[in-house]
Amino acid sequence: MAKRVQSLCRLIMDAYDGDAAAVWTSAADGRVLLKQVATLPGFGEQKAKIFVALLGKQLGVNPPGWREACAPFGEDGSYRSVADITSPESRVKVRDFKKAMKAAAKA
Repeated sequence: MAKRVQSLCRLIMDAYDGDAAAVWTSAADGRVLLKQVATLPGFGEQKAKIFVALLGKQLGVNPPGWREACAPFGEDGSYRSVADITSPESRVKVRDFKKAMKAAAKA
């Protein structure tokens, strides 16, 4: 874990001049935003898409095409991931969605 944190810090220093928010503030569009997030240590495709959805849905980071870049997690009104959790009720909806997906995968 410490190695990953050190790698993340190194990347932020080297690529974004030490400004972590520049990962998303410097992105011209959703495709670039997803690419920049996906380069962070420990971020695979799915985690990067969920993080982009979180940025867009909860923090107002909305470059053009962000919803398409993080599909299906960017869908308005969906309850697929942590990006959709804003209350205890929405947490239950996300949990129910995940249970349904696991059950469908088993079937």
